[in-house]
Amino acid sequence: MAQSLNEEEKRGISEGLTEEELAIFDLLTKPDMKLKKKQEQQVKKVAKELLDTLKRERLVLDWRKRQQSRAAVRHSIEEILDTSLPVDIYKKEIYNRKCEIIYEHIYESYYGAGSSVYAVAG
Repeated sequence: MAQSLNEEEKRGISEGLTEEELAIFDLLTKPDMKLKKKQEQQVKKVAKELLDTLKRERLVLDWRKRQQSRAAVRHSIEEILDTSLPVDIYKKEIYNRKCEIIYEHIYESYYGAGSSVYAVAG
């Protein structure tokens, strides 16, 4: 089975993140964020928390069609990143850019009610 895993799947396993969480983590840390091990662990936790909260509370059916629902998703992203990311690394400008990038990713990748680019077609 390990031989059939692609490089991203292997990296996700080694990082202790799902494919979805790894995408959020990468958006928060790339292209050139220099994090210490403790900060990296904190950002992994943020990626998990953000995705869990959005999927549980915000990514409802047709969330992209209603302005109020889109605003609630954006607010959740901003709130979680603001209260959870290491502030010594994520200064205001970086924080604002990461909020925008994460929102765009969520908008493009999650259709609502459990549907996403990550859902396995069965």
